[in-house]
Amino acid sequence: MATPPQHRAPDFFRERGFAGRVGFGSRPALLVVDLVNGFTDAGMPLGAPAEAEIGQVNRLLDAAHAAALPVFLTTIQYDSPTLADAGVWPAKIQGLASLRAGTPAVEQDARLRRRESDAIIVKKYASSFFGTDLISRLHAAQVDTLVITGMSTSGCVRASAVDACQYGLRAIVVRQAVADRSPAAHDQALVDIETKYGDVMDIEQVLAYMNKP
Repeated sequence: MATPPQHRAPDFFRERGFAGRVGFGSRPALLVVDLVNGFTDAGMPLGAPAEAEIGQVNRLLDAAHAAALPVFLTTIQYDSPTLADAGVWPAKIQGLASLRAGTPAVEQDARLRRRESDAIIVKKYASSFFGTDLISRLHAAQVDTLVITGMSTSGCVRASAVDACQYGLRAIVVRQAVADRSPAAHDQALVDIETKYGDVMDIEQVLAYMNKP
């Protein structure tokens, strides 16, 4: 499948040496970022439709389970009644108040074909790494490649891809398995990731890699 023109790094970046390829390593893990009800229910303050993307994530979940690869899913949730554990972020995003611990909003979307053995990472901010033990778990599993899916492309997905790169992991963002509330932000984030931090790849390429003997 050809890369959509709006998702390609501009030529002037490529001419200056941007948009190289990190490629696949030898040991992948799958990361599903924030596909919780608060993000996938369009009726919620932070919600947006993601049915098509969830279908693609399920294909990756099935492949990861079949290959016995590590799977991590994240959620954002806050325990403090005053959102003290969100710092100053609520000043920018009032909808964070909907992500209360113990409510349905912070639970994984029931459409995901996840297993009880899949790890749930609880975070407070955008990156799946910030303030969590994700990198320790990945190191323990000898993971060198992180396949990234979920929401939102321009927010938590992008932040997780940046940190994956900074931790020395090969970040692979699956084009058909990430979603955003804004199509424009989604497209720009994919260009940004492809240009600087990781590889944006089609799902068939990623499935072939995950399914290899």
